Amino acid sequence: MAPFIHKGWGDILGMNARMIDYIRKSNSPASIRLANNKLATKKALQKAGLATPRLFSVIKNRSELKHFRWTRLPSSFVLKPTSSSGGGGIVVIFGRNKQGNWVKASRDEVFIPDLREHIMDILDGNFSKSSVPDTAFFEQRVKIHADLKPYSVKGIPDIRVIVYNQVPVMAMLRLPTEESEGKANLHMGGIGVGIDLSLGTTTTAILHHRLISAAPHTRLALAGIHIPFWNDILLLASRASSACGLNYVGVDIAIDREDGPLVLEVNARPGLDIQFANLAPLKSRLNRVEGLTTKSIEKKIQLAKNLFGEELEHEIEEVSGHTVLSIEEKVIIFDQDGQQHSLLAKVDTGAYRTTIDEGVAKKIGIDKPVIVHKGVRGALGTQTRPVIALSMSIRNKNIKTEASMVDRSHMKYDMILGRRDLRGFLVNPGKLRRT
Repeated sequence: MAPFIHKGWGDILGMNARMIDYIRKSNSPASIRLANNKLATKKALQKAGLATPRLFSVIKNRSELKHFRWTRLPSSFVLKPTSSSGGGGIVVIFGRNKQGNWVKASRDEVFIPDLREHIMDILDGNFSKSSVPDTAFFEQRVKIHADLKPYSVKGIPDIRVIVYNQVPVMAMLRLPTEESEGKANLHMGGIGVGIDLSLGTTTTAILHHRLISAAPHTRLALAGIHIPFWNDILLLASRASSACGLNYVGVDIAIDREDGPLVLEVNARPGLDIQFANLAPLKSRLNRVEGLTTKSIEKKIQLAKNLFGEELEHEIEEVSGHTVLSIEEKVIIFDQDGQQHSLLAKVDTGAYRTTIDEGVAKKIGIDKPVIVHKGVRGALGTQTRPVIALSMSIRNKNIKTEASMVDRSHMKYDMILGRRDLRGFLVNPGKLRRT
């Protein structure tokens, strides 16, 4: 079972009260009110020239609902309350079926009476934070980017970026799941995946505050996903902070396959789950950028990359207790006499079993097979693979295992480290070689 990462983190992550102080001193009541109103936020962002989903129509009261022309709506759209939080009250229409009826991602049909009743609930304030009358609006449905589609279920992933003093300090990719009903909401069962700010590449992932390594529905590895438009996303988040007058903010950005990055909304009181996804405390990062006077947003972003890209690996090791490996690792092989032999290996979480070149194994004298796997399909085609007993050391950790032995004489690496032997390690896919 994956580790439950709440335990033992009280001193590092138990900081709700302290974060309230950051919110109070960073954001004015007026800016918080703006952030809590999705339409007002959209207007402020568009005034600053920042990309958001296109607005189709607004319904402010029952009279406007009664006279609303449903033919104005396109085949796909999103219906939202102005003042909800946590995805409450949002209806996503993915398109029309062969019968010409609107459908959700589940293919369930949605008819005008259904939408009319839902809008009345919105107008009555059933989804607003304080149960006061609200406004409904229709906007563009973001279409998922091809690079992120394999990791998402029935919905659109988004990227949350925490910005303080216009500096991006932490980010995570949020993935919708079957459990979350297509919403990128961690409390509903969505997946949070930390992102290396310097590289725009995912690192560690959580589901219900437990570390996971793969997407439940596909078993695809969640580490090493490269986020498209990464520099644009950081710039958009920082500019959104400025446009909304929020010095401390969580900016939610989705990547449309045609329009690129779009700001979905801003959060004046972003949650703290982003720390678990990154295995890093937020407060220390906020302290490092507090009071910066650099005027250029571009320079602040570069500073963030330099600061937090370098310290990410140290933070993960310190908090998780796991050593972070790079894609290339030096491995010490022990022969039958206990003599040491050094190899450069590739870390491959997609491979289950460790593999070593047969010529190298023979040279070291460890090529006596303990079992033979026949008809194994791999990168070199279908092969018969002898399996040998192997004693090795990775980052001073001694491991006894069994490894497949194949001809890798024409390959770059004499050895592949499979995930069977990577227990107790984490992998930074953006780092080529240990320094």
